[in-house]
Amino acid sequence: MDVIYLDNNATTPVDPAVAEKMSAFLKEHFGNPSSLYPIGRRVKEFVTQARESVAKAIGAQRSEVFFTSSGTESDNWAIRGVLDACPDKRDLVISAIEHPAVLQMADDLERKNYKVTHVPVDSDGVVDLDFLRRAVTPQTALISIMQANNEIGTIQPIEEIVGLAREKGVPVHTDAVQSFGKIDINVAKLGVDFMTLSAHKVYGPKGVGALYVRKGADIRPFIHGGHQERGLRGGTENTAGIVGFGEAVSILMERGKKDKERIGGLTATLKKGIEDAIPKLKFNGHPEKRVTNTLNIAFPGLEGEAILLALATKGICVSTGSACSSESEDVSHVLLAIGLKPEVARSCLRISLGRFNTEEDVQGMLEVLPGIIRKLRHISAFEPEE
Repeated sequence: MDVIYLDNNATTPVDPAVAEKMSAFLKEHFGNPSSLYPIGRRVKEFVTQARESVAKAIGAQRSEVFFTSSGTESDNWAIRGVLDACPDKRDLVISAIEHPAVLQMADDLERKNYKVTHVPVDSDGVVDLDFLRRAVTPQTALISIMQANNEIGTIQPIEEIVGLAREKGVPVHTDAVQSFGKIDINVAKLGVDFMTLSAHKVYGPKGVGALYVRKGADIRPFIHGGHQERGLRGGTENTAGIVGFGEAVSILMERGKKDKERIGGLTATLKKGIEDAIPKLKFNGHPEKRVTNTLNIAFPGLEGEAILLALATKGICVSTGSACSSESEDVSHVLLAIGLKPEVARSCLRISLGRFNTEEDVQGMLEVLPGIIRKLRHISAFEPEE
């Protein structure tokens, strides 16, 4: 059975050029980049080149990019590291639709008597800036709000958030895992102090991420045990993963604009085809301020998991929400935050396209999905509301 992979927000296939670069590196370079002899120094050069690629892609200086094991680690480090740097401030402000990497860190902090404020969002998933302004106090250590949501694709007004934060003297962290490679990013223009990135969302390997730390921003180490990453992140580097990350970003820089235009066109075709073929559905997220590869669709009266499993029997891969919480039976916190009733939230599918999707993939989905919805609605005796 041929597979149609439409879950690129969960992870992306490794680009063949990235795999080739990593394979060659693993075969030829085993040195420790902290070693002073030539084979170690050569590996350090590869790591430096990758750091330069990532920095260039986001408009940063090379010295402002720190490699980690994942986007999750980067999120955790940004929050914990800033709080440790200012122990007299014990308030954290986040949005209601953050990734579990931020939400669960926030939950842990609350158990340790930190105050966490969750900023609500509107029905399109955009944060309430007036609420945010009121939430920031002299005790606020950090504002952490993602740039693009992983489930509904909505892009937040990060520049406005930073402007608000600057008035209060509060640093800002943004999780850009889902926006990196999908929209243009320049940290100087955005003004953020910290930014999270992940390799496996941009056709690189799993197990490697990065945290941008603005020069002069105060942050403490999250992982101790060595002088790696200029003393801020201990542990021998995942050199092959970092090299793969750097290569993935280099490819992104070369073909990113072309990818975005093509993927956006495929997504638009898929959206129109679904709208034309299936009545009584709802698209979630902002209609314009969004990453253009992502569709989140509610099919009221049905269970999203039933649709997902039916599609899987046809070789089509989609999701019902975040890959990091897909095994949970809880209703998506993102969909509840935008005002969906629990039964409607449970009916939602997330479809996310990527570099290796084709027109044939889109047509394959359009050939299968309408029939599945008709069958499931018949079984459930679904009667659309007028």
